[in-house]
Amino acid sequence: MPETLEFPALLRLIDERSSAFRDAVEAAPSLDAQVPTCPDWTLLDLVHHLGTGRRSWAATIAAGPDATAKSPPAGAPATRERAALSAWLAASTREMVDALAGAGPDRGCWTWWSRSQSPRTCGAVARHQLHEIAVHTYDAQLTAGEPRPVPAEVALDGVEEFLFTCCATTAPWPHEPAVVDYRASEGRSWRVWLSADGARVARLPAPGSPSAAADRGLDAADADARGTASELLLHFYGRLPLDALALMGDRRVFERLIEWDPGA
Repeated sequence: MPETLEFPALLRLIDERSSAFRDAVEAAPSLDAQVPTCPDWTLLDLVHHLGTGRRSWAATIAAGPDATAKSPPAGAPATRERAALSAWLAASTREMVDALAGAGPDRGCWTWWSRSQSPRTCGAVARHQLHEIAVHTYDAQLTAGEPRPVPAEVALDGVEEFLFTCCATTAPWPHEPAVVDYRASEGRSWRVWLSADGARVARLPAPGSPSAAADRGLDAADADARGTASELLLHFYGRLPLDALALMGDRRVFERLIEWDPGA
């Protein structure tokens, strides 16, 4: 499994997860079913969110690197007919994938993250979009009564992308300094340093790798969370509770991380 997903793989997996989302919508008993993980939304609301959001990102990417804001979303279709909704969702995904492919991974793009460790490029947008779609696919599958883990290839990349994009920040950590480790059972681990300088993230060397000796020289973390990559990713996005993970060390650090709003 590659260490980091390349741009063509990101685009392929966006298509794949989007197709799985449409399959879940087709299998759901009703478009009016409440989404358990998004309790203010029905499944139809989730469909509209996914489709209009991808079209908004397509327009944002097409606006070029000088854009200063995200493009407003287009209106959702009035139809409730599932075949028509599925076709609209497929076209929404295709608009975004085509915009990304045309721009290429290195071109600048407006993003909402500016204080993170992720670049503000089309490649980073593709990466984040994959994981947003993957999590909403889980939402749709859960609503249809058939929740499935996020595929490991996607989830491993998603854990790292979330930490680098949504966790890493220069906003000061308002508590005593702490070190947190996240360890996926598939063999990949990450460390987060929390301090007055913000949150800094790094991947830890894999066991048995030439650089693993450096890992042994690290101080022990204050808190450690372990699970499958899918469990970690779904926890990060609020789909699974903290207790779904195996925890070691100071639980309060995790609780504070969940409550922390670096933008406040």
